[in-house]
Order: sequence, then structure tokens, then C-alpha cells
Amino acid sequence: MIADRAGLRAALSHHFGHDAFRPLQEEIVLDVLAGRDVFALLPTGGGKSLCFQLPAVVADGLTVVISPLIALMKDQVDALVTAGVPATFLNSSLEPDEARSRMRGLEAHAYRLLYVAPERLMMPGFLADLERWGAVRFAVDEAHCISEWGHDFRPEYRRIAELRESFPAAPFLALTATATDRVRADIIARLALRAPRVFVASFNRPNLTYRVTGKTRAVESLIAWLKKRPEDAGIVYVASRASAEDTAEKLVAAGIDARPYHAGLDPATRARNQEAFLRDDARVIVATVAFGMGINKSNVRFVVHLDVPKTIEGYYQETGRAGRDGLPAECLLYFSHGDVAKQERFIGEKSGEEAANARRALDRMIRYAYSGDCRRRELLAYFGETLAGENCGSCDNCLEPRPEHDATVAAQKFLSCVYRIGERDGGAFGVTHLIDVLLGTYNEKIERWNHARLSTFGIGDDLDRNGWRHLADELLRLGLIAQDADRYNVVTLTPAGRRALLERVPVRIRERAAAPAKARASKRALDEAIEDPDLFAALRALRKELADERDVPAYVIFSDATLREMARAVPRTAAQLRAIGGVGDKKLVDFGARFLATIAQTRPAV
Repeated sequence: MIADRAGLRAALSHHFGHDAFRPLQEEIVLDVLAGRDVFALLPTGGGKSLCFQLPAVVADGLTVVISPLIALMKDQVDALVTAGVPATFLNSSLEPDEARSRMRGLEAHAYRLLYVAPERLMMPGFLADLERWGAVRFAVDEAHCISEWGHDFRPEYRRIAELRESFPAAPFLALTATATDRVRADIIARLALRAPRVFVASFNRPNLTYRVTGKTRAVESLIAWLKKRPEDAGIVYVASRASAEDTAEKLVAAGIDARPYHAGLDPATRARNQEAFLRDDARVIVATVAFGMGINKSNVRFVVHLDVPKTIEGYYQETGRAGRDGLPAECLLYFSHGDVAKQERFIGEKSGEEAANARRALDRMIRYAYSGDCRRRELLAYFGETLAGENCGSCDNCLEPRPEHDATVAAQKFLSCVYRIGERDGGAFGVTHLIDVLLGTYNEKIERWNHARLSTFGIGDDLDRNGWRHLADELLRLGLIAQDADRYNVVTLTPAGRRALLERVPVRIRERAAAPAKARASKRALDEAIEDPDLFAALRALRKELADERDVPAYVIFSDATLREMARAVPRTAAQLRAIGGVGDKKLVDFGARFLATIAQTRPAV
């Protein structure tokens, strides 16, 4: 067994093509090899998988990886096999003959890693099989699934602790990218980890840029935003199955190759759409939260939320699927208080502590969306981490701070309109109707309620409809008005709003956010665009060709980060190519000659 640092670094370079560990990886690997239980919280893209893959290749015995998703198993096994590491998985996707073939390989101790779902562990006779196959350590991936306090609780994870009875001496490694203090403690207890070493990396993902924009004509705005990124692949999250279908159709009609993904699709279509995205055959996947956990695609350049997420944890987990290769990626949230009201209606169907927890989680999400402070600071604070410095340099509020202006007069008009309608009709009207009154819009509802006779009818021609909508959002943010989800989002004055109206309290609001299609790229993104674009395109084309030949996703061959480094360094020899990060010995043998030939053809030596 290799357990010294020099040996680990040699194995890291040989198998995975990296000369250095990411933060905490080396310490975790050493503890795993020493037989200790370990809890590791590393951000998405922080290299969790290596923490159990490297021990498996340098030490004897079988490492069993418990994973919640078939797609994750296949992705990681494909990547390991391509890197020359003997690994396999057993799950329901396999034909009987293929499953038997893999079990024969396990009987012959031909594999170092075995990926299984938690349900399989409890199948009759399977624990005896593991003992016979030489299982010596267990890794529980996406370990937050064991906690009911987490955002993705899965009851079947609760039975993993029963492995302790059959394998009392085997060390356990629990890994997750998202967990509050409460969830961490619950994971350790539920898995019965014994005096575990606990590693918590920074939650900061410095390569991600966070932006929030108003949800006005969101799909049109999204299409313009995507067309400015014609080579980039990404995920668009939506709240419902119908929205996934509708948005994907609109993107396709606009010439953007998009596929829907949601639990309502038949399994074959869902798998086909996911595979198209993973293999770069579709540029955009429009998905509900059913998509994403464990997806190992490293070259996701953006994650867009068209609807407000329910929790900060879920939002962080979903945005974390962007930029796993360490290159710049963008996270864009379209936000409206109407979406919040929908979530509040769902919360209203819950009761007791469940409703209270959901309400607190949504309030924190609203705080993030409305915040004029650094968004990265808001995210990190949720997980108990403090951001050094005042300006992160990669969120909309830090890159393009929105100035405030005095909106007292307009606010008085809006608050007065709410008050007048409340006096007459109990306040049973939403923002759209209030704006119609202010703009002097004649329609059936105005006439039916005789609201053309209100003193506030038509007094708002100093702002357009979008201006009044923005003011309403700001008044909601400031707590001067409220929306009642149980009464179809009708607007009422809060005590603070009533005081502001009667005492003419000055009201300052922020300017509207810039349209995302016009937002400036971060300096980091511009700095990264220094490679020869023609050479990078040629390398990507070759990567796709090799991936199709092997029937694996493109990033299994090489990540975008590796291709960018090739395009910058322009290696001419095998030794120079081997020095590129991500090029291990097996990949050099399998792919080196073709990549060097493409480089020579695209950039002939002078």
C-alpha cells in the first residue's frame, strides 16, 4: 500500500494527469488510507471523487462507492476506465448478461472500484457478495441525502449504516457539496461514523459569476443572452414540467438546440435528452430540479434559474453544476415576487414545523435575490463562512453597483392607490390592477369596480408599466407593501407602509438591473479568452470525435480546461503534451498522437 505523500503525488500524476492536489484532497486521502472514518464537505468542482478514487488505485481491496444516480455511476466509471483505472458499476440499467459479466470480474478481483445504489446493498445475499469480492472501504457520495434536514432527503440512504454490522473494520468516507452545520451533524450520526476526521472546504466558487435580474419577458431575454454565448453549454432550471417543455420549445424555435428534462417524461426520452446534453449533442437542457445531482459534465458554462428556487441550499447546489473545470461560468437568476407568491401558496398547503422551515428557507432566498450587497457574501454567510474583502469582483452587485434614487413621490402615489382601494374594496387587488389604475387604463375590471373614479386613477403617467412594476418590487423589498398568497397575491399596506404614506417618509429605491444580455463580461472571463480560438475549436472537434468513437461524453476524454491549456501552450512533443494538466499516462498513449497531429495541422511550426 502506498500511503506516503510522494507516492500519492506520483499516482495522481500517472492516473489523472495532475501534479498537485486541490485543497484538502491530500489530507483526506491519507486519512482514508490510514483506515479512519472521514466526513468531507467540498464544493462542487472541488474534487470529491478523487478522495476515494486515489485510495482505490494505490491500496489493495475493493472500494465500494454508494451513489444515488445511475448517470453519476456511468459517468465516473467511463472516466476512470478512460484513465486506465479498473472500475465498474451494478445497477438496473444493465442487461442480465452484462451484469453477470461484471460480477464474474468482481469474483476475479478485477476491479478496484464498484459503484452501487443504496437499494442494492440491502438485496438478499449482496453483503455476502461484497465480502467475497474483497470490499475494504466504503464511500458514501452525495451524503446529504441521508439527512431529512437536507434539501434532497432519500429514505433509502438511512439503511447504509447497517453495513457496519457486516464490515465493522471498514472505514467510511462521507462526501457532500452542500450541508449546513445541522445537516453535517445529522450525516455523521446517521452513518454511525466513528470519531471521524471532519474536513470542510471553503464554499466559495471564485470562477462563478452570480447575477439576478427582473423577470420581464424572461424567455425573450434568455434567448438574447444565450445567443451571445453560441458555443457555451448550460442548464436552465424551471419550476414545472410544463415550463420545461414550453421553454425548450421556444429555445428550439429560436435556433438554440435545447432539450427538456423532467420526471414526467418517459424514462427512455429522459435518458436520451440527458445523454444528448452530456455528449455535447444538445447545448441546453431545460430542466426541473429532477436533473443535476451527480451530473459530472465539467464544461457547463452557465446555470440559469427562470423561477426562484425554494432554498439557498438548492440554489447553491444547482449553480455549483457550472464551471466544474475551474473555468469562468455564469449563474443567472430571473426573479419576480410573483414566483415567490407561488411558492408561498405551496407552503400554505403544509403545516406545523414543515411549513415554518419552508417559510424560513424561502425568506432567505428572497433576501438573497433582493440584496444590494455582495451576492457571494450572502451565499457564504448562509453556510457560516465569511468572505474576505468588500468586493468579490464577480457578482452583479460588485461589478455593477446599482445607484439609488429618491422615489418618494412615486412611492406616495403607489401607496396611496393601495390605501384608496383598501378603503373602498378591502384591498383585494394585485399589482397588475394597481398599475392599471395608476396608468389610467380602461378595461373590464376597472369598469366593473368603478375604479376610474378613484383619485389615483391616471396619476401615474410619469412612469411606464415596467417602471411601476420595478417600484412595486422595491416596495416589497423595503417591506412597505405585502402580498397575500392565500388571496391571489392581493397587495396590502404594511404598518411601515402606512406610516410612510401618512408621514411622507422619504423612500429611496435602486435603479433597475441591467438586462442580462447587455451585462459586461467579468474581467476573469475576458482573461481566459486568450487561447487561439481556431486551435481550441479544432481540439474540441477532435475530442467530440474521440468521445463518439468510445461512446462516452466528451469531457471524459479531456476537460475544457485541459484543451484551453493545450491551445495556450501548443505542445509539439509527447513530453510537452504530458505536462498539460489532465493528461495522464493512459490518455497520452490513447490520444496523444491524434491531438499532436491536430495541433501541428492547425498551428504549423514556424
